[in-house]
Amino acid sequence: MSRTFQIRTFGCQMNVHDSERLAGQLEAAGYRPATDDAPDVVVFNTCAVRENADNKLYGTLGHLRPAKTAKPDMQIAVGGCLAQKDRGEIVKRAPWVDVVFGTHNIGSLPALLERARHNSEAQVEILESLETFPSTLPARRDSAYSGWVSISVGCNNTCTFCIVPSLRGKERDRRPGEILAEVEALVAEGVLEVTLLGQNVNSYGVEFGERDAFSKLLRSCGSVEGLERVRFTSPHPAAFTDDVIDAMAETPNVCPQLHMPLQSGSDRVLKEMRRSYRSARFLSILDKVRAVMPEAAITTDIIVGFPGETEEDFQATLDVVRQARFSSAFTFQYSKRPGTPAAEMPGQLAKEVVQERYDRLVALQNEVAWEENKKLVGRKVELLVAAGEGRKDAETLRMSGRARDGRLVHFTPGELNVRPGDVVETVITYGAPHHLVADGEPLSHRRTRAGDNSEAGLRPKTNGVSLGLPSIGAPAPLPAVTGGCAL
Repeated sequence: MSRTFQIRTFGCQMNVHDSERLAGQLEAAGYRPATDDAPDVVVFNTCAVRENADNKLYGTLGHLRPAKTAKPDMQIAVGGCLAQKDRGEIVKRAPWVDVVFGTHNIGSLPALLERARHNSEAQVEILESLETFPSTLPARRDSAYSGWVSISVGCNNTCTFCIVPSLRGKERDRRPGEILAEVEALVAEGVLEVTLLGQNVNSYGVEFGERDAFSKLLRSCGSVEGLERVRFTSPHPAAFTDDVIDAMAETPNVCPQLHMPLQSGSDRVLKEMRRSYRSARFLSILDKVRAVMPEAAITTDIIVGFPGETEEDFQATLDVVRQARFSSAFTFQYSKRPGTPAAEMPGQLAKEVVQERYDRLVALQNEVAWEENKKLVGRKVELLVAAGEGRKDAETLRMSGRARDGRLVHFTPGELNVRPGDVVETVITYGAPHHLVADGEPLSHRRTRAGDNSEAGLRPKTNGVSLGLPSIGAPAPLPAVTGGCAL
């Protein structure tokens, strides 16, 4: 009988997609997803962005120690950004770990597991640079209707708070033909939506010297028959150009949604962060986007309590939030990450100061989002029905889906047999700060191939850049993302 595996994912969308690659490799090597709580292999795909990431990992590894003692043949593997950072320290602190692998060699996992079994000792392999682009590896996709497609890995920015470039390396870009081949292969199996993924998507093309490569890629996605929605994350304000805005507005399947990380509204703090834009530049981008896409929903990332942040600096952030009218914001309390310039800066703020400012920011953003969502009551929206996005769906007899602008909508399906992956049209009846509600009878319901596959428990499997058509197989759900990167 083949050995079973379970993958536990922490961090950002990059890690979620990497976990799809890890699952695809393990299945290709003969492993199968675990259907119980006693897998033969547990893989941790880690994140190093948040302050408590280390404690969370080592605490979880500690909880697994009794299971490892009771079942010596069980293997534990740790990969991702924390593995790249801590390296052999992981085995020193948790000697019951069998494999440690970094961000640049996720393709080594099956071989490392086999070597650890054969040699009866831990295997630690951390490469300093990328040898194989992750998208050349097989992937078991998490969703029947929506897929991640990496366009680049790594980052060339030097933000003083961010440890990602030192762990993910310099930016490496995929060729457009490879990206489109993966998109077309996913669509051929019923996927309706793709999200183009990179640490800084709008600098795509820098490696092969084409400044407008990203806008051309968006337009090319518009010609993929059957692809209904295109999203991307995350861009950088300093590199955001008008040709991208034009491509968004002129390509029908590119969604009217933009995630634009602000980080701070204070120009002084932005300079200390080495964010090469200022608040006026940031707001001007939003104005240009809304001029051609008035319905666009704009989300952001904000860090509170960066070293040296004054009350005046914080008020500047609140001012930008009031002007920007974000539909939602990922808000973070600054956490010191060893190895980053910001960790050594003077003016590290007291926890209670940061918490008080954070609470004020969240209250303001909730107020803004609620005001904006109330304006949508009575509007007709098209929803791609999702699985697992509504925690109270069972008790409220609702289902949930994402509008084209990315907003989460809880709706009442009535007597319709709606499945995740189907498309419905409905009318918004209530706006809350973090979601919308549509409690009337849906105006329309379109059954899709993605819905068929979702109902049957089938997910696409892609086999790397020489894609052809992906295969369909039974999935085991990947875990929900925990925490997040603030880039």
